[in-house]
Amino acid sequence: MKDIVQQILREAFEELDRANSDIKAIDKVRVKYLGRKGRLTELFKQLGGLPKEKRPEIGKVLNEAREQLEKALGDAIARAKTASLEVSGDFDITIPGRRPLVGRLHPITQTARDICQIFVQMGFEVVEGPEVELDYYNFEALNIPKDHPARDMQDTFYVSEEVVLRTHTSPIQVRVMEARKPPIQIIAPGKAYRCDSDMTHTPMFHQVEGLMVGKDVSFADLKGVLTLFVHQMFGPHVGVRFRPSFFPFTEPSAEVDIQCVICGGKGCRVCSYTGWLEILGSGMVDPAVFEMVGYDPEQVTGFAFGMGIERIAMLRWGIDDLRLFFDNDVRFLDQFF
Repeated sequence: MKDIVQQILREAFEELDRANSDIKAIDKVRVKYLGRKGRLTELFKQLGGLPKEKRPEIGKVLNEAREQLEKALGDAIARAKTASLEVSGDFDITIPGRRPLVGRLHPITQTARDICQIFVQMGFEVVEGPEVELDYYNFEALNIPKDHPARDMQDTFYVSEEVVLRTHTSPIQVRVMEARKPPIQIIAPGKAYRCDSDMTHTPMFHQVEGLMVGKDVSFADLKGVLTLFVHQMFGPHVGVRFRPSFFPFTEPSAEVDIQCVICGGKGCRVCSYTGWLEILGSGMVDPAVFEMVGYDPEQVTGFAFGMGIERIAMLRWGIDDLRLFFDNDVRFLDQFF
């Protein structure tokens, strides 16, 4: 058996030499000797018929032969590929390899992840929902019936009379409340769509909305959560204030302002010389919204908030034109790491 193995190896090596730089010929050698019905493979199948005391010795010889042949085949293929490249002249194989280009996260993606991380650290769960939404979830379940004047606040893309591109991510909050019982503590990041386009608005934009529902959830809890968020995002030195406002699905409602990050509150063109910049809307969930999802407003309370991710990114990096985020100018995007 040993002599047979050595004879097979010699023949295989001779055929590899004749194959030279022909990869197809080299592969034929591999199949002939190491394929499923290869000559060396057939010898492995005969091991079981040998006396027990002979099997370890012959098995070792066969394994060594297979390793030698596999190495020779690998070397032959490598030489063939090198020879092919040298002949083709496509490039100089002696020059150092080029380092692959490494991409970076888009500043909107960076900001969205940072916002989510801050709220996740406070115990919020990240949830998602459909971008093509029913009118019911986008408006009616949020206390905005079909004849409500608040619909004029949002220029909506209608797919049909009952289907819209969502104008905010608030519908996700309704869907979660329908599916779960309190307590609930979620944030809903995602894309939203409105018929608007200028230096501070785009037809497609990104939002993060939050919801906390449970027993004895108060406006003080809302202020504490959002104040902590502002200090985590912009720094502990940045002032925060809450201004009364109106949103159909919260009552009372408030807009949240921060001290201008450009002038430090002294007054400049960016903040219209007020020293303050509005960053998000918030409020206590209206009891009518709880009734729409089957919650008893006498038993639970909650707060909600929403912010534009582009708005946060613009303030974070001092960008004055929203459209820069979507122009895909590499010179602009290369500034963000």
